[in-house]
Amino acid sequence: MTPDAARDGGVDADWPVELAGVTETVVTTLGPNDRWNLAALGVHAPDGDGSATATTWGRTRTWRNFRERGGGYVQFTRDPVDFAEAALSVREEADPVLDSADAWAEVTVERRASGTEGDTRWVEWALEPVDVGVDRRIVPTTNRGHAAVVEATVAASRLDVPSYDRETLRSRLAYFESVVETAGSEREREAFDRVRELVDADW
Repeated sequence: MTPDAARDGGVDADWPVELAGVTETVVTTLGPNDRWNLAALGVHAPDGDGSATATTWGRTRTWRNFRERGGGYVQFTRDPVDFAEAALSVREEADPVLDSADAWAEVTVERRASGTEGDTRWVEWALEPVDVGVDRRIVPTTNRGHAAVVEATVAASRLDVPSYDRETLRSRLAYFESVVETAGSEREREAFDRVRELVDADW
């Protein structure tokens, strides 16, 4: 889906959803090969200066593309497979907006702070929307299986980080898997199978 196809003409260039706490999104950023790299990105609700923020950890493609391109597309998708692949794999697309995105915001980014935690360098970015689109307006529902997939991607991404206890993470992943089996749809189960494939882990 292209931005023009997704755009809802009645939406102003502001966030297309209400941000509260940390909203888990998929971000696409343009790489040096002119393809859009997918990644998971937690967006923190605007603070006192009115800017939403997000933090990149390490020398990731998102960090590089933010630094070199100055922006990207933040997308709000309910698809658990797209989210799992964005969080744990290297996936690139020809278009910046996913077919599964209910809404999106094209953003510019500005480096706001940086530091080191353990051996990992982090950068905090201020995000400013310059264009937005809404493709689907939905009635929100609560699905424990979907939430478990999101939490599983967080635990899986930390398996090889020395500052996290691997056995604790494996225990969490086993619990999240049980939640998906009990409360998830077929799409959540497919997403969890994809998590297993991408981290090649046994728990």
